[in-house]
Amino acid sequence: MAPMTVNSWPELPLSEWKDTYDTLHMWTQIVGKIRLALTPKVNHWWNTTLYVSPRGLTTSTMHYSGRLLQIDFNFIDHQLTIETTDGPAKTIDLRPRSVADFYQQTMDALNSLEMPVKIWTTPVEVADRIPFENDEKHASYDPEYVEKFWRILTQAKHHPTQEQQTLLVMWQLKPIRMR
Repeated sequence: MAPMTVNSWPELPLSEWKDTYDTLHMWTQIVGKIRLALTPKVNHWWNTTLYVSPRGLTTSTMHYSGRLLQIDFNFIDHQLTIETTDGPAKTIDLRPRSVADFYQQTMDALNSLEMPVKIWTTPVEVADRIPFENDEKHASYDPEYVEKFWRILTQAKHHPTQEQQTLLVMWQLKPIRMR
């Protein structure tokens, strides 16, 4: 992997990675819904957010019956990792596989860690709302495009456009007050 440099935004034409994008979107919804089930509710569902990490996306630490766990999408090694404070980590390879298979593997991994989580398995905010356990349609994964996507995410916050910089400065100088 080449080192990241400032303003090294890779090309990411949607037409070339649309199938991978659609699959990855469903996979992140599964992990986001796990986060939703395990974290306190926050306005606008902000508790479902996945955060950019040095290797991909992370749930950050979540509580489960006096234990801690974290789920990470590693877009360098192309693995989903589930780590706990008191047991071995579980990994799932990120490769071409159906959403149904990814969902089952993820739930099996959580169950093997004695951390079963029940989620609503219907995706949201998409036209094709196939329940995760039945979704054989979305099954693409191109590691090259996923890594490009992640590289863009890592730079988006740190290299804002001039308009974004202006809004950030305005926000810092005069915060909006709720009335």
